[in-house]
Amino acid sequence: MTCLITGSTGLIGAALVRKFAADGHAVLAAARNVGKAKAMFAGLENVRVVEWDVTHPAAFEIGSVDFLVHAASETSSRAFVEDPDGVRRVIVEGTRNVLEFAKAAQVKSMVYLSTFEVMLGLKGVRASYPDAKLAAEELCRASGLNVSIARLAQTFGEGVRYDDGRVFAEFARAILEKRDIVLKTEGTTARCYCYLGDAVEAIRVLLEKGGRGEAYVVANEDTYCTIREMAERLIAAHPESGSKLVIDTTDVAARGFAPPFQMKLDSSPLRALGWAPKVGLVEMYDRMMGAMAK
Repeated sequence: MTCLITGSTGLIGAALVRKFAADGHAVLAAARNVGKAKAMFAGLENVRVVEWDVTHPAAFEIGSVDFLVHAASETSSRAFVEDPDGVRRVIVEGTRNVLEFAKAAQVKSMVYLSTFEVMLGLKGVRASYPDAKLAAEELCRASGLNVSIARLAQTFGEGVRYDDGRVFAEFARAILEKRDIVLKTEGTTARCYCYLGDAVEAIRVLLEKGGRGEAYVVANEDTYCTIREMAERLIAAHPESGSKLVIDTTDVAARGFAPPFQMKLDSSPLRALGWAPKVGLVEMYDRMMGAMAK
């Protein structure tokens, strides 16, 4: 099969490229930064890097494509607040261009990577991200293509950059550097997470079995906890770090965090297709931190 992955240098995109290449598929890794993509995938057989900023129509010829995963998106919380119009353009116009490409390439099956945040009903500037994702989901449904939607819980594992700005990466750095974990909120938000490898497997299942226009939650319900509980659990699992928990809520609004919420997700429709998560929260951290330490 020929598989095209947009956002191929992102955490999930890169994992998909490696997984599909390892499975023997011909992989087209689409990226804005070709040099970065070529460096990431150097030595991988079956991988061809193509330059594509999805805010513009594709400018390359590749013939037909069997599978397509649209993973390109803005994911920075600060960008959601500081450049909401730019966030919407990347997500909505990018999806429109990818769908046009999918039609021309006669794609058999496509998965759009959305977010569980579309289910939160957020308001204000911070809502630029879930609002745009929801609009992109509707574009997928209206396209007439065989597209299913993966509403991903926050996902991490090997491949997270050491300088990643998201809270789970900051917690991991604190443990590795033997310093305190500092929460920038009260830590009352409660949600589920998903291991990177489990998310990749979920996307593979959806490419093969996903319903046209259907949205599926990709989450491990067993990881449900508050942010504070996650920090406490990580500290307890690594007493050698000497880390303690510190709360510092100054300047919260400028950081672009979503308002506190509690949402235990339901992945049963995806599980009905034969998928099941295998890696729990502490092991997710151990695998991510092992890779970060290198």
